[in-house]
Amino acid sequence: MQSPAFFDAIPHIVMRDPLADTLGAAADGVIEYEYLDAVKLAGHSCPTVAGAWLMTVKALRRLYGDGLPHRGAVRVEVRQRQDEGVAGVIGNVAGLVTGAAGDGGFKGLAGRFGRRGLLSYGAAIEGDLRFTRTDTGASVEVACHQEIVERPMELKALMASALAPDAGPDAHLAFGAAWQEWVRRIVVDHADDPALVTVVG
Repeated sequence: MQSPAFFDAIPHIVMRDPLADTLGAAADGVIEYEYLDAVKLAGHSCPTVAGAWLMTVKALRRLYGDGLPHRGAVRVEVRQRQDEGVAGVIGNVAGLVTGAAGDGGFKGLAGRFGRRGLLSYGAAIEGDLRFTRTDTGASVEVACHQEIVERPMELKALMASALAPDAGPDAHLAFGAAWQEWVRRIVVDHADDPALVTVVG
């Protein structure tokens, strides 16, 4: 799979998953996630996917410091309803990394490793997401403000050209490049910008 070069500059997330360890899927249960994994899950790279990724990065750093976060031991709550706006995309990205799942999630083995019920929507929170450790109860709310990052000036016109019925490959390429430049500004240039991803409360 060929993807934009800037994907390699986006922070990775390393998790320890006791279930993966128990079932022999990963040595010591250590699993490393890259932004590309979220792109594969969503089927695209956009400001929403980038924002969800950065919110997950920042929240897990806040909850675990320098330690490895435990996959399957983090509850994720999304402020929006699941059918509202881009809530489903945001929840899916956070769930990919943390293992948190809704009613269809893994029910566990011998009363352990359950993921079901760890992801919910329509939460009464101020941030976009709340992450809570199930072992300590420590939690953090985060919000993403993509609007602070300026879009490429030509993006709107390029989108119109690319979506036209008679659009050719050049129009598609030009729009895609401009779109990913917008994503790059968010997830690389502003990755550590405290105004982009904020901790709420």
